[in-house]
Amino acid sequence: MRIGILGDIHGNTEALSAVVAVMKNDGIDVWVQVGDIVGYGPEPSACIDIVRELGCITCLGNHDAAVLGRLDTSYFNNFARAAIQWTAKQLRPSDFEFLANLKYVESRDEFTVVHGTLHLPDQFGYVISPVEALDSLDQQATRLCFVGHSHVPAMYLRRGAATTDIRAINQFDDEVSYRDYERVLINVGSVGQPRDEDPRAAYGLVDTDRQVASIRRVQYDIPGVQRKILRAGLPEVLANRLSLGV
Repeated sequence: MRIGILGDIHGNTEALSAVVAVMKNDGIDVWVQVGDIVGYGPEPSACIDIVRELGCITCLGNHDAAVLGRLDTSYFNNFARAAIQWTAKQLRPSDFEFLANLKYVESRDEFTVVHGTLHLPDQFGYVISPVEALDSLDQQATRLCFVGHSHVPAMYLRRGAATTDIRAINQFDDEVSYRDYERVLINVGSVGQPRDEDPRAAYGLVDTDRQVASIRRVQYDIPGVQRKILRAGLPEVLANRLSLGV
């Protein structure tokens, strides 16, 4: 089985369309999306439509929860809060219904999907080091778990349930074999707003037959989405950061 994993999209249709076009050549059997379809970007409804058309197994992200009014945005920075307020005015009733039906955690036989940490999924904590990864791995009932939220790709591998020794991988030049590991947690980065100083859109690909995983990057029309952000009246910083991958 080949699993294609979409990270945080954030209303960026240009990035999402470019990634999906490439992924369709990867022979994807199961599509996954790790939350935050909306927020920051100028086309939230279009991105929801694409995720629905792909039949993605999707969980609730913090920006998704915020536009539903389920999450206090006082801890958001001013730009993120402004984008949430703008997004909430753009969404169709069907968009709200779709987001409202998303769960914090989705599980299948071989994998689990959660936006932030698995041990506290409704608090949207970040997995940014082996410390946070260990807390989630302790709760992980499936061999594979896919997360997002930090917008920075990483992979955490654990040989057995009794060990606290976690192998962390932050550079992805090729496929990573997880054959010798009992638990694998993969942060797939972000489709629509990477923050690892690489502005290209990111996605994850896992082949469960070969037991390999990879993070892949795709060029997309950054100036195009920047123009849309500015035309929408969203904060200029949300456009500028896309060119920098921050």
